[in-house]
Amino acid sequence: MKANILDKILHDNLELIGLSRRGVDYALFESVVSEGPFSLNEWNHFLHLPKDALQNYAKEGKSFSTFQSERILEIARLQHKGADIFGNVENFTKWMNADIIALGNVQPKTLLDNSFGISLVNAELVRIEHGVLA
Repeated sequence: MKANILDKILHDNLELIGLSRRGVDYALFESVVSEGPFSLNEWNHFLHLPKDALQNYAKEGKSFSTFQSERILEIARLQHKGADIFGNVENFTKWMNADIIALGNVQPKTLLDNSFGISLVNAELVRIEHGVLA
């Protein structure tokens, strides 16, 4: 899926609801992965999948569950926002891999395995976007 189509989907909450209910297919997941800073091993962790599960999804052409689809789309939105705020994926990646004091002195990417962590990282990105750095 092309980046501009993915960008459009990420800004349409009704489309996100429908897509998460139908299940993200592996091709869309590959688009999200290719545009972001996270390895497949990190995605396995985010999605609570066994080590080789993503390879099986790719081989079998399976769609992800509603829970996994929702997590993929939440992180895709976060990636998009982060790249916009930091100017590019490389700068966003550096921030995701740094120990951030405002997040309990942990790397933001370590919080992406649950919705509370994703919300926390998103809130910090909003503060950065608005220049509130304390």
